This record gives sequence, structure tokens and C-alpha cells, in this order.
Amino acid sequence: MENRRVRVRFAPSPTGPLHMGGVRTALYNYLFAKKHGGDFLLRIEDTDQNRFVPGAEQYIIESLKWCNIFPDEGVGFAEGDCGPYRQSERKPMYREYAEKLILSGNAYYAFDTTEDLEEMRTRLSAAGVSSPQYNAITRQSMKNSLTFSEDEVNKRLQEGQAYVIRMKIPRNEEIKLLDIIRGWVVVHSSQMDDKVLFKSDGMPTYHLANVVDDYLMSITHVIRGEEWLPSAPLHVLLYRYLGWEEKMPQFAHLPLLLKPDGNGKLSKRDGDRLGFPVFPIEWYDQASEETYSGYREKGFFPQAFVNMLSLLGWNPGTTQEIFSMQELIDAFSLERVNKSGAKFDFEKTKWFNQQYLRMESNESLAEKLKPIILENGIAPKDEFIAKVCGLMKERATFVKDIWNEGQYFFTAPKEYDREVRIKKWKPDTSVLLIEWKNILMVLADFSPLSIEQAFKDFLEVKKVGMGAVLLPFRLTVTGAGAGPSMFDISALLGREEVVARIEKAVEVIELQ
Repeated sequence: MENRRVRVRFAPSPTGPLHMGGVRTALYNYLFAKKHGGDFLLRIEDTDQNRFVPGAEQYIIESLKWCNIFPDEGVGFAEGDCGPYRQSERKPMYREYAEKLILSGNAYYAFDTTEDLEEMRTRLSAAGVSSPQYNAITRQSMKNSLTFSEDEVNKRLQEGQAYVIRMKIPRNEEIKLLDIIRGWVVVHSSQMDDKVLFKSDGMPTYHLANVVDDYLMSITHVIRGEEWLPSAPLHVLLYRYLGWEEKMPQFAHLPLLLKPDGNGKLSKRDGDRLGFPVFPIEWYDQASEETYSGYREKGFFPQAFVNMLSLLGWNPGTTQEIFSMQELIDAFSLERVNKSGAKFDFEKTKWFNQQYLRMESNESLAEKLKPIILENGIAPKDEFIAKVCGLMKERATFVKDIWNEGQYFFTAPKEYDREVRIKKWKPDTSVLLIEWKNILMVLADFSPLSIEQAFKDFLEVKKVGMGAVLLPFRLTVTGAGAGPSMFDISALLGREEVVARIEKAVEVIELQ
């Protein structure tokens, strides 16, 4: 293993939108590959055609691209030497390996009908068996090539009778595997059933296709969610029975993403029900005609989303929380991935977005904000928008917040905060504001520092406190009770606009 080039894969099924837990799995695979100078593949595991959802494959590709997770090979990306990368397009090759297992005595034909299987489960349940399954004991009384003569098997095959190929699990054996995250995992074969490897429709099941593809694609590490841990012993046996034990990849099973209260797995069904998205980008369900929200459409930066996900289950061993993708690659190791589930915190996710918004240049934020402004019929200059972003970004979590909380930069207020008006508008407030307005009209230098100094001098002359004028001043210019420095706001809006707003507000408020 030491001399092999690291190769990992993300292998989702196109059965619906990609859950954020799936994105984390892709991310950890990507980080591990890049950390070790290896390759990251995207393989679409579409063997279950009954669960195939139109549009899901493209959704997976678009989600990874939005997250800046780019596979080196795979569907929607570069073609490597191991394609095709859709299992449905690899269909002809799987039968060969299923039949190889039959020839070696490690798999068998099973001709049982749906009724036969149901009868078996009913019989075992009546006998007190809590989890009836097709295994080393029950297969002895079922319709398969282990109980039929060779002639009977050949006859059924020639007649075209429907069958599946099942794995022959040993009856009394301990199967062991060393998981990078969890250490040694030991499962007794008596707890395993004879899984179907090849279905009656001619398609392999996940188990056979997964192992065959990992081997043929030279995968060195299988990094996947812990829900696949129960399947790992079966995969270990498949590697052994196919003669590939020396090329068996190392396994690492990732912890679950948990709901914010820690009570259960954060599932696809929780989308929007708990008040936040569970998908990277928006998904429209054609069957239900429902739209499920995504982090992209909610205004999250992809870097913030990825940064947040990286820390859900992985601990860098330091107090650092903000990581660029390259920093994540440099710091990441599977040994520092936790065994226990990670609770999702939406408020913390918003905090990450806030940090990334603050790191954006004013010009970049202006580009993102401009479409929102134009939608509202306003067309200010780019330079002005950038200056607004500079004043507002410390107070915003999303780009849209700059518009929602700072509309007064682009259009004069039509309403004035009622609580501030009641609390701060005194009988002499109008007189003080008109006097302050008169000073602004003749102020030689209309810069923030000059306005601030003039304001302090005005308060000193009038023998009044800051609170007597500053909040009413803010109210008349912005209509709000909070925001960036009024001296910065005033300088950006300009003398004429500020003076006009004060005059109008005093007139309106005095009439109320």
C-alpha cells in the first residue's frame, strides 16, 4: 500500500439531491487525495434503476463544482483511464466476477420467488426469530444451487427461470478489518446474511459493483459514511474470494451528521423542516413539485459552507477555525476525524459566512450586491456601491443584508423607526437638528473626520449630550436606529442629500 499512488472516490447514487453529509464525504476524500498528492474520482453508482431520479446526477456535479471540489476523473469531469464512471455503463463486466465467485464456491444461484422469501420470513418469525434472513442456516431449505442438483440448476438456467446470485457467507468465522478512524472492527459471520450480488434484472448490487469498481479503478482508500460500516465485512470477504486481498483498500468510516439537538441523524427529510437547508444548492422535486432550499440560494459563500463542513467531525488540533481550501488540505488527516457524530449548528454556519463576507473586497461584494439593487429599480455607480459595502460588511451576514439593512444609502427613508422617535425625539430636538443642519451646510470639508469634529463642537456649544442629537440625526438621515458611523454615512451620501433628508424628516416627524 505504501508504494501505491493514493486514489480515492466519491460514489453517490443518483436517487435524489446530494445531502450536506454527502458533500462532507466528498470533501474529506478530496482533502485526503490532495494532501497525499493523489487522485480523487467521482463515480455514479446507478445500479438501482428503480430508485433513479432524473436530474440527480447533474445536481451532484453542480453541487461539487459550487463547493470548489473538483474530481480529477469521473462523470462530468475529466475522463481518466478507468472509465466509464457510471456503473450502468459498466454493466457487462460485473457478471464475469459474479460467475467467478460461483465457480470458486463462494456464491450461488438462488431461484426463490418473492412468495418463497415471504414464506421463509413468516415461518422464522413464528418460530421466534427476531430478524429472519437468508443465511448459512436458512439457505439449506431454499431453492438454490446449493440444495438443487447440478442437472436441476442447469435445467432452470436453460429454461430462463429468474434467479439472483447470492454471496455464500461462511457459517462460523470472525471477519476483521482495520478502520483508520475506528480501529479494529470484528463481525461474526453468524450476524451476516447471504447478500444478493447480482440481481434478476442483470444488474449487480451495490456490494459487487462497488468492490469490482474499486479494484479496477485502483482505489487505495475507501472513505465513506458510517452507514456503510455494516457492509464492510462483506466487502472484505469479496476481496478475499476474488483473490484481491493484497490490493484491498484501507477503510475509513466517517461519523454521522446529527441534528442540532444531537437527537438523531440529520437526514434529507429534515430539509427546511428544522429551519435551515440540508442541501448545498436548491433542489426541485419533480414528483412532489416541491422546492427544497440550498445554501447557495440562501446567500452562503461556498468557501464558508465548505469550511463549516470540514469541522463537522474533524478536529485540526488547534484553535484555528477559518481555513482556506489549501489550508484544509495541508492540515487534514483521517486520524483526527472523530468516531462520534457531529452536531450541526446553523448559527455557527451563519457565523462562518459572516467571517468570509468580511474578508471579501468591497469591489467583490459590490458585484454581488449590484443585481439586488438593480432589481429594485436603482442604478448607482459601482464605486458608490463598493463604499457602501465597506461601511456595511462588518454588520452583515449575507450580501442581501447590506441591501436590507442599508437601503437608506440608495433611497431616502419614507418611514422613521417608531421606538427611536418616541424615546429620543424631545420638544427641542427639531430646533437642535435644524441648527446642526445649518452647520453642515457651510462646513468646508465634508469628510468623516471634519463632520465628527464639527458635531463635537456643536454639542459643546449647545451644552447637550451625544444622545440628545446623534440618534435623532441618524433617524432623520437613515430612518433607522442603528448602523455604521453617522459621520461615514453623511460623508458618503454627500452634503446636499444629508441636508435635504434632515429638513424633510423634521417636517414629517413634527406633524406626527
